[in-house]
Amino acid sequence: MLTIPVLRPNPARTQAGFSMIEVLISLVLIAVAMFGQAGLQLNALKFSKSGALRMQAVLLSAEIAERMESNKTGAIAARYVVATSSTPSSASIDCLTTACNSTALADYDLADWQTRVAATLPGSSWQIAQTTTGNPSTYTIVLSWQDRRDNANTTTYSTTGTTETFALTSTKVVYE
Repeated sequence: MLTIPVLRPNPARTQAGFSMIEVLISLVLIAVAMFGQAGLQLNALKFSKSGALRMQAVLLSAEIAERMESNKTGAIAARYVVATSSTPSSASIDCLTTACNSTALADYDLADWQTRVAATLPGSSWQIAQTTTGNPSTYTIVLSWQDRRDNANTTTYSTTGTTETFALTSTKVVYE
């Protein structure tokens, strides 16, 4: 009788090299996931910077409103009106070391505030308009700045090199 040997596959031979392909595919998938995570992290950093600039604009707007409130005579007399500008003005008297009247105090407040706006918000401009004169006086404060910028002089956090201009408008009513 003729016996035919039964060939049984050797488990070690059928799996040869297959685990290497699985490892390579796993590494590719992990690399893609890591690049995706890095992209998400980059966007989160951009948006947190945008949020910080918005918060600074709110704080600066509230600051000039409080300065108006503390100098009601100057505010009622329209001493806090500023045409649209991006260049800080200068005060002739330093009201921190010298006693000032309401006009000099308003000049000092505006010069100090404009300097801080220009230093804090990139590409900033501002305008303060008195929309209602007399007592009470209503002021509209507008702050504008550029965001997502790509400039050699500032922090680069833009992917396209484009800028967006944001604006914050607030209103302050001063009662004497």
